[in-house]
Amino acid sequence: MATYSLKTVQRIPVDINTAWAFFSNPANLQAITPDNLGFKILSQHHGEIMYPGQIIEYKVSPVLGIPMYWMTEITHVKDKEFFVDEQRFGPYQLIYL
Repeated sequence: MATYSLKTVQRIPVDINTAWAFFSNPANLQAITPDNLGFKILSQHHGEIMYPGQIIEYKVSPVLGIPMYWMTEITHVKDKEFFVDEQRFGPYQLIYL
């Protein structure tokens, strides 16, 4: 059984407070998602900053424009360092080989 992880680093010319304010706001997820995925946030009350236990619902159309429901939970947040979101329901699957 194997689990794979993807990690990437990108440097942007802003201070950490500006970057964190942008990336930790769920409303900005749509702005950083490629248009061809048809990404739309469905949650009405998701808050202005991510927090552990937060549920965010989306519509995404990753294949042939077919809309799919996607739900994630923010499970960990370390201020100005990282957050972790885990899929609770959606188009991506954890496959054990």
